[in-house]
Amino acid sequence: MVKKKCIIIHGCPSDDKDPSYNKHWIPWIKKNLIANNIETETPLMPLPWQPDYEKFKTEFEKYVVDENTILIGHSCGCSFLVRWLGETKKHIAKLILVAPWKIPQGKRKGSDRDFYTYPIDATIQGRVNKIILFTANNEKEDGKKSLDMYHEALGGEIINLQGRGHYCLDDMGTEEFPELLEKILQ
Repeated sequence: MVKKKCIIIHGCPSDDKDPSYNKHWIPWIKKNLIANNIETETPLMPLPWQPDYEKFKTEFEKYVVDENTILIGHSCGCSFLVRWLGETKKHIAKLILVAPWKIPQGKRKGSDRDFYTYPIDATIQGRVNKIILFTANNEKEDGKKSLDMYHEALGGEIINLQGRGHYCLDDMGTEEFPELLEKILQ
C-alpha cells in the first residue's frame, strides 16, 4: 500500500510579534492526519513576516514531494506552494489552498511584492489529481480577489464556509477544522 504524506505551509503574520502563524487549525489537522496514518510535516518557514520565496524554498525542499503528497497552504503559504509547483513541475496527489492570498499587502517590508507577484502556471492542474480551495463568506476583499485569481488559473473545487474569515483562530473561534480533514481523507 502506498503511504500518503502531507506537508502544510503556514501563513505569514504582519509582524514578528504574532506567534500564531503556525497555530490555528494546523496542530489539530496534523494530529488527526497522523492518527489516520498520513505522515504529516508542518515546517516553520523563515521570517514569515518578511516572506522571501528563496528562503521558503530552501526550507521546504528539505522534504520529499512526490505523487503521493498532499500539499496544503494557508494564506501566503498558498502563494508559495503554487509558485513552487509551477517552477518544479512536480506531480502531487492534492493541492489544498486555505484562504489563499496572492496580493502584496504593501505594509510589509522587503520581498513581499516579489513573493506574491508571479504568473500562475495553469499547467499545474494537469499535474495535481485534486485541487480544493477554501474561502469564507466573510473573507477580506483581497482574499476573495486572490481566490478568484487562483481558481481562474487552476480550477478546482471551491468550498465557501460561513463565518470563517481568514481561517485564523480569532476568525474561526476553534482550532478544529473537520471540513478540511474530510477533504484530505477523501
